[in-house]
Amino acid sequence: MKLLITPWPASILLGMMLAGCVGQSMAQQISERQKTAQAMFEQRCKMAGTTIRETAENVDGLFLLKIRPRAINFGDQFELTDPYGEDLGGQGYIGSFLKDEYHSTHRGVPKPGSPPRLGYLYVDVIDPQDGTRYRYTGAKKIVGRKDASAPGVIFELRRNPNYDLNIYAFMLEKAPADNPAPRYGVTYDDISTREEREYWIAGSSLKVIDLKTNEVIAERIGYMMDSAQGSRAGGRSPWLLAANNACPKFADQHGASAQPYQTLDFAEKVLKPSK
Repeated sequence: MKLLITPWPASILLGMMLAGCVGQSMAQQISERQKTAQAMFEQRCKMAGTTIRETAENVDGLFLLKIRPRAINFGDQFELTDPYGEDLGGQGYIGSFLKDEYHSTHRGVPKPGSPPRLGYLYVDVIDPQDGTRYRYTGAKKIVGRKDASAPGVIFELRRNPNYDLNIYAFMLEKAPADNPAPRYGVTYDDISTREEREYWIAGSSLKVIDLKTNEVIAERIGYMMDSAQGSRAGGRSPWLLAANNACPKFADQHGASAQPYQTLDFAEKVLKPSK
């Protein structure tokens, strides 16, 4: 039995050759783009770091001059939302600065060397809707009661008859601030340029300001870059993964998981909370 071998039409062969050339050209282009981005990122990292000119002790409260948005920027290349400074958003951002919020909402023993995250007695915020300055405080409060007939609860009650059936949550309280504003303010800015964003580089400035003298007493400059240059392959989120490639870095691995509470951590290095 003979096999009939039909030669590929010349047009198909030419198409395959061109496709291979285009694929090779695109790979080379991406490689050159990554080289340019990396060189630019390394230059920016030379400007990154923390400068603390002054510290203060026994600080009761802060003025949050800008609130983080609720929505996370996962991959909008040119939206200036300060992806490097990504933190809790909205009310969660306000609450993160309050005394005992972190330790009321997180379990387990902190690792040695972990930030203290003590928090402040209050924070002031201007509501953009009415222009009023409000003072926020917070406390752990009872918000419900556990079902005493649930199997897990029955087990706990057998072990300990005094087992607490209350359900607790850290709650914010808000009231118009009729007292003097805090002396110190905290704010942030996205300092990225269009050129930097073209190469998926995001720049950030985080400042602590003495509002009495209008002086910046501490500032952190940070940059991060998505090494895959915005690729969405496998459902990846460019800005979240860029946090793995940051200066100053967030963590050895999974940088995005270390971004929450970063603003509080920086504030507490400069403005020591009252005890």
